[in-house]
Amino acid sequence: MEVIGQLSILLAFGFSIYATIIYTAGINRRNSALILSGRGAAFSVAFLVVLSSVLLWYGFLDGAYNIKYVYGYSSDDLPLIYKLTAFWAGNKGSLLLWELLLAIYTAIIALKLRKIYNKYIANATVVLLIINIFFLGLLAFIANPFETYNFMPPDGSGLNPMLQNPGMVFHPLTLYLGYVGISVPFAFAISALITKKTDDWWIRNTRKWAVWAWVFLSLGNILGGIWAYVELGWGGYWAWDPVENSSFIPWLILTAYIHSVIIQERKNMLKIWNVSLIIFAFLATLFGTFLTRSGVFASVHSFSDSPLGFYFLMFMFLVLVVSLGLMFSRMGQLTSGKEFESYISKESSFLFNNLFLVGGAFAVFLGTVFPIISEALRGVKVSVSVPWYNQIMAPILLGVVLLMGICPLIAWHKSSKRNFKVNFLVPVVLSLIFFGVIFYLLNGENLYAAIGFTICFFALFTTVQEFVKGMFARSKITGEMLLKSLALMVMKNRRRYGGYIVHIGIILITFGIIGSQVFNQEMKTRLAVGQKAEIGGYEVLYKGLEKTEIQNGTAIYANLAVFKNNKFITTARPEKVFYSNSERPFSEVSIHSTLKEDLYIVLQNWLDGGRAADFMFKINPLVIWMWIGSFILTFGGLLALWPGKGSQLNPKMYEEVSS
Repeated sequence: MEVIGQLSILLAFGFSIYATIIYTAGINRRNSALILSGRGAAFSVAFLVVLSSVLLWYGFLDGAYNIKYVYGYSSDDLPLIYKLTAFWAGNKGSLLLWELLLAIYTAIIALKLRKIYNKYIANATVVLLIINIFFLGLLAFIANPFETYNFMPPDGSGLNPMLQNPGMVFHPLTLYLGYVGISVPFAFAISALITKKTDDWWIRNTRKWAVWAWVFLSLGNILGGIWAYVELGWGGYWAWDPVENSSFIPWLILTAYIHSVIIQERKNMLKIWNVSLIIFAFLATLFGTFLTRSGVFASVHSFSDSPLGFYFLMFMFLVLVVSLGLMFSRMGQLTSGKEFESYISKESSFLFNNLFLVGGAFAVFLGTVFPIISEALRGVKVSVSVPWYNQIMAPILLGVVLLMGICPLIAWHKSSKRNFKVNFLVPVVLSLIFFGVIFYLLNGENLYAAIGFTICFFALFTTVQEFVKGMFARSKITGEMLLKSLALMVMKNRRRYGGYIVHIGIILITFGIIGSQVFNQEMKTRLAVGQKAEIGGYEVLYKGLEKTEIQNGTAIYANLAVFKNNKFITTARPEKVFYSNSERPFSEVSIHSTLKEDLYIVLQNWLDGGRAADFMFKINPLVIWMWIGSFILTFGGLLALWPGKGSQLNPKMYEEVSS
């Protein structure tokens, strides 16, 4: 099995080189037969990578502990679901997952050449194949997941207990679907530069790929936050960890790109900017893999034993030099000569949106690499603190949300003063009233929180107003019932209203962030059996410890009764879990969620066999609105992705290659 797996990777590496050469020859000679041969080789790469992945999964299920990677991340007592997810628990397997997705994406693009033989798709496929060569080369010669012992160990060393969480099933997979998805619009952008076809053809025909990548990057970041919240036991969901940052940076850049390309589609502007954005979005994904595999940064997410950092750094440098060199050589084709007509227009709001998002990405990048810079300049590693990130990113987030509220109210080109006043009057007046009410409810304190909540209200009102206005307008014309009119309106223009739904999700996430960051409470205390702790209007009664056996360890949990207003609410059971493959226990928190707040409880320690125990209690207001907003955001993104008429690659846009 391990021999076939390793051979599959070596063959895939060879086929990817062959496909790259034969595609290039076919393009240069305008020979469709050569391009078809290259396409077949690209399919072979995908098949072989799928085969090697299936074999590695089988190794985990079969307990093939002679494979070092299987031995390092599995054991007989590991639950089945985590044997499957152990595939991407380590450096080599996660690299294979990346290549698996990349090979499949490449095959999908190559499949487009089945009926349309053209140099544009062919060039994009070549770019994707070159990326395949890099990853397959690492897997074949540097990070072989099928490396073996010359004996069969009786059992594996097991999976890190922190990875034995449902988040392990979905978080890495969704993140990688997004990471690798950025490769496709990047490849088409490079193809556009190579062929000098720098109109919006590549943008229109990769828009869904960009949205696909954005949806899964969003979902990956969200699931990572949820995982941290329920697993790590510190009471938060985002710590500005270097590897967390590495997934947030491409999300910010890709968000800017998705908005910016609308200007190019409608106005034929910002060509250089859009190409730059997708290049740096792709580089940011490589930067993320570099961070996890370089050993430069300490992180709970990183692979400390990885030798791959140098290779990723060199590949990033190569991509940067070639991409920017190609872009600068095509400046004549990328210059549109058009300018913005007014600062009060949709175009300008999109531009300001981009400035906020790219500025945020740069700030996060700077904060992430600052320890390296400080060490190089002063000989001392100085890390940037969480408050620094919060102080920088809070106004950027609120600025973006404010623009979400402003954009629906202003027109393309420019808005007249009369329309400006009419469109803004009601939202602004209602927002001022809302501010007064919320500031009063906050007892005249937390001015910034009141401003933040008001911005959320303003953006939510103007976004919902777009649905209401459109619904009534359609119903008036068609005579349809209002709800039917709303549903058909959304389905007829999924891109627009899917985007608005995404905006609603982000507004709710922002609402939850403000509440949980500004108004949280924390208390650490020791309770004897029968004693109560009071926090945020809750009373928590400690009843003692209990013990239970689980599949691969033992769980000790505290039995707590939770009361509010002298009424029993729920039973909380925070745990310490002792896994068979670990010397230290791991916390499993207890969370009681309502629309208003979370009661977050961590069992930290105990004395005298449980007669007394140490706890951390936290009140995290409005956290659930982040998860609700995340669900809405994902739904909106998927709605925008839903295929419609004209969603396929348009053959009329391409120059055919003669055989």
